[in-house]
Amino acid sequence: MFKTPFISLAMLSLATLYTAGTSPDILAAELAENNNQESVNALSPIVVTATRSATNSFDVPAAIDSTDAEAISAGQLKFNLSESAARVPGVVVNNRNNPAQDLAIQIRGFGARSAFGVRGVRLYADGIPLTMPDGQGQTGTFNLDTAARVEYLRGPFSALYGNSSGGVVQIFTRDGAAEPTLDLGVTFGDYDTRRVNTTLSGTEDNFNYIINAAHEESTGYREQSTGKRETLHSKLKFKLNEEATLTLVGTYLDQSNNQDPQGLMIGELNANRRQAAPAALQFNTRVTKRHAQIGAALDYQLSADDALRLMVYGGQRDNEQYLSTSVAAQTTAPNFAKNGGGVSVIDRTFGGIDLRWTHQGQLINRPFNLTAGLNYDLMSDQRSGYENFIGTTLGVKGKLRRDESNDVNNFDQFIQASWDLHPLWSISGGVRHSLVSFNTKDRYIVGINKDDSGAVSFSQTTPVVGALFKLAKNVHLFANAGESFETPTFVEMGYNPDTSKSGLNLDLKPAQSRNYELGAKAFAGDNTLVNLTLFKIDTNNEIVVASSQNGRTTYRNVPSSARKGLELSVESQLPENVRLYLAYTLLDAKFTTPFSTCKTGLPNGTCTYGTASNFETIAAGSNIPGTYRHTLFGEVSWKHAASGFSTALEMRHNSRTNVSFNARDGYADDYVVVNWRGSFNQNIQQWKLSEFVRIENLFNENYVGSIRVADSNQRFYEASPTRNWLMGVNASYRF
Repeated sequence: MFKTPFISLAMLSLATLYTAGTSPDILAAELAENNNQESVNALSPIVVTATRSATNSFDVPAAIDSTDAEAISAGQLKFNLSESAARVPGVVVNNRNNPAQDLAIQIRGFGARSAFGVRGVRLYADGIPLTMPDGQGQTGTFNLDTAARVEYLRGPFSALYGNSSGGVVQIFTRDGAAEPTLDLGVTFGDYDTRRVNTTLSGTEDNFNYIINAAHEESTGYREQSTGKRETLHSKLKFKLNEEATLTLVGTYLDQSNNQDPQGLMIGELNANRRQAAPAALQFNTRVTKRHAQIGAALDYQLSADDALRLMVYGGQRDNEQYLSTSVAAQTTAPNFAKNGGGVSVIDRTFGGIDLRWTHQGQLINRPFNLTAGLNYDLMSDQRSGYENFIGTTLGVKGKLRRDESNDVNNFDQFIQASWDLHPLWSISGGVRHSLVSFNTKDRYIVGINKDDSGAVSFSQTTPVVGALFKLAKNVHLFANAGESFETPTFVEMGYNPDTSKSGLNLDLKPAQSRNYELGAKAFAGDNTLVNLTLFKIDTNNEIVVASSQNGRTTYRNVPSSARKGLELSVESQLPENVRLYLAYTLLDAKFTTPFSTCKTGLPNGTCTYGTASNFETIAAGSNIPGTYRHTLFGEVSWKHAASGFSTALEMRHNSRTNVSFNARDGYADDYVVVNWRGSFNQNIQQWKLSEFVRIENLFNENYVGSIRVADSNQRFYEASPTRNWLMGVNASYRF
């Protein structure tokens, strides 16, 4: 099924690691005795996303990895999740190098279709959803300055988080320092990159706090890519008494007039990879985003075995985006009535509540954990559209062309449990029921423009079951199976590919997947951890682009698709403070039934429903565009403790990927990028100082870091920077 030398290497490693004859009652003791505890904690950290309770990742029967604060911050700008995510197998986080658009995240191929934001993957920050009930999410509010870790959960257990759970990415804010501490950081780099951040943290009696503010700006690698971002993030923790703790988390984001260079055609990319699309300059394409939210979590210990957690959150997000929709598309009959303009404005209110009960006790004298809960989330968008011209002046807000409200909510119930039924065996499982309801009210009913109001609901139950087998004191095997689903987002449901119909695209169905995985986690000696996972995913009703007409993109379902692959990671702490890390992913993602879709490159980007010449048939066995068959990350690092110097060499490889459903439309080439970093650290009384230098793309590779899947205008390519540098200084003072 899989043809790669890494399989043989991994199997040989696991065979070497196997140690028979270990008494099951002393497995934990022997593991601690035979492995340096500091190394075990570093290589196999505590995680919570898979089990909803703190568990050593070596004992979790699922594919889950965590990037810690050092990996997130060491020699990094701390601007985007893409800086550290490459070290996680199965995960691709592409930096679009476009300040107007969010990161492109995919896990095992889920999320690859997203033209903006994150779809198919759920996002959380300190337990608060950053994915809206319809499945659309953004990472722009992830605060990397204060992050203790970011967890990446893949596979069947992701389904226990509900809609769009192709995977789960969750960031956790660290607690404040034991003593009042002030951190100040300044970073400079190519393309007029500047970042200033400050963090105040500490503990006073039963009050713990951490507050961060940052300013970031850059003119960007490409033309028309200037952007800036202001952020504020805080976590306040109050220990009310011996049983109760209240945690408040607040986040604010301000991105004003961030420019959008848009994608390039292949000829433009080859001629001048730093240029913007001509229409981007003509219409001054840009976006302004503001986001504010607050969440409160009350943790109450009912007894030694039982605890309750109540979390509530709410916020506001505003988005104003200037597109490059042509004047002709907005004014020419018969498309006039069907075009929502070239300026999109969204005022969003969102919020929710999560209540869960956790029991940690015994079942038939064996450890047993149970978590049950429910949650309700809602999102209400006031959406309007305007022409992007006034007379002959382009890139300005003109006449109203769209006015509607979009409301969506979900009500979910879940139960999840694990039981160590035998010293060598544990089983885990759970089930979640989700009800997701969409409602749109159209207020722009002018002339022949029809009423596009409508409503639809989707209901799904997703079970998952798994088992962990302790083959030896240092080798754990696991197997999981489950189901998941993904509803279309409001953007995807908003327009019908048949322009003779109005209202929501009620023919669009949720994608439904069946997930299977087998894995092994093994320690080799004292300081090496090997993780290997095989997975297979079968999906019905995969959601894909159907057509693009006059600025409106429509979507349809594909009968079936399949993803199968392998994830391998090896981490080793060698003598003399040398550390090695390797992460490899093999992904075979294909459509398994034929389907029709709009051709790219049609005049004016139009694609008329029912006109056979506008469409083409995509054969079964075609690759899912935007997915990479091979991804590889490697890092070797070294620390000289006496001087405080550390250095690392990183390598990242992505294979080529198709830009559209038809391979004839082209592909983004494979690439290898090498980065280097070096830093010094000093401790002087109450001061802690650090300095770093980083060189990205050391060998000046020309590569495409992200693509726009199935772009109707064939502007598929978003170029990444050639060789560039960063330099930063950080000072921390403990009062």
